Parts: sequence; structure tokens; C-alpha cells
Amino acid sequence: MGRDRYKEAREKRDGGCYVAFPHDVLNSAAFIGLSAHSRMLLLDLAAQYKGSNNGDLCAAWSIMRIRGWKSEETLHNAKHQLIERGLIAETRKGARPNKAALYGLTWFALDDCKGKLDITPAQFRRGAYKLLEPLPKITPKNASLTTVGVVTALG
Repeated sequence: MGRDRYKEAREKRDGGCYVAFPHDVLNSAAFIGLSAHSRMLLLDLAAQYKGSNNGDLCAAWSIMRIRGWKSEETLHNAKHQLIERGLIAETRKGARPNKAALYGLTWFALDDCKGKLDITPAQFRRGAYKLLEPLPKITPKNASLTTVGVVTALG
């Protein structure tokens, strides 16, 4: 009988669940330019993801205070930076008195959350964090291939 790779992998780490951060995300301009608080919030939101609840992640003050957040303003600023940089998307607007805003991680597809969300999977911009990447420079079609022509085209 062959060896069970999955059993061996489980034995090499603590706990059953883990947070998946693709290298594309970690090496993106959107992630690299984040503040420390925004990175921490992204980690806290990713810790809520269980494989089938993307879009149903909550960053409400009552939940985040338990996770060590000290300031509502800092939490608010971190949320806005993550949305602005395309790392999370708001999937449901919050409303008082007891309807929390929900978010989704943009490197995963949006999951069906049993009618909780205000947006559809078609409206969810998966990979939005990639939009901050600098665009490659394109040389004109008939540019000279001499060193001077290449330097001028790239400059």
C-alpha cells in the first residue's frame, strides 16, 4: 500500500485549518504597499475563510476587538485601504442596528452565501489587486532595433 501524503502533511503542522496566501498576492504591489494594520486585518479576514464562505467574512468592531484591535478608527482605515487596493471587496453593505458589512477576498472566487450578499459573482472583481501592478512598457511596432532606438523607446 502506498504512503498517504495527506496524512503525512497533517502530521507536520499544528491544527487542521490554515490560511492560504498565494505568492501572487504576497508579491503584488497592492500587498507590498499596505500598512501594518491593513496586513493584520487581511490576515484576520483570511482566518475566517473556511473554503466555502468567501463573501461572508466580517470585520465588525465587536469581532475584531476580541482579536486584539484597539481602535475603531484604525480598523476603519485598514478596511478602506484593503478595499482601495483591491485585496477585499464589500459584498454586503452594513446597516444599523445589527446588519454587519461583509467582505470577500479577491484572490478566491465568490461563494454562494445563501442570499446574504448584495452582489452576484459576476459583479465580484476577482483579482482586483492585480490592477495596481505597473503596466509593462510596449515599444512601437516599427521602432528601430539599434541601441539608440531601443533606449529612446523604453525611456
